[in-house]
Amino acid sequence: MVQRLGGQLRIAPGAVIGWDMGAALALGHALGVNALIAAEILPEIEAVMVRTLNAQMEGSRHG
Repeated sequence: MVQRLGGQLRIAPGAVIGWDMGAALALGHALGVNALIAAEILPEIEAVMVRTLNAQMEGSRHG
């Protein structure tokens, strides 16, 4: 499910700020993912994704 959320990024100038959680939960529902589990784990995964993508973008600006 997480791999399918690439098109649901919320982006500010120069930074990724997260996923559209409404869309993420709707995708999870469509895929049959338990809503409680999705609501519990998606924010944790989102935080890692945001840190990683922003670090990559920062590195590419200075690389």
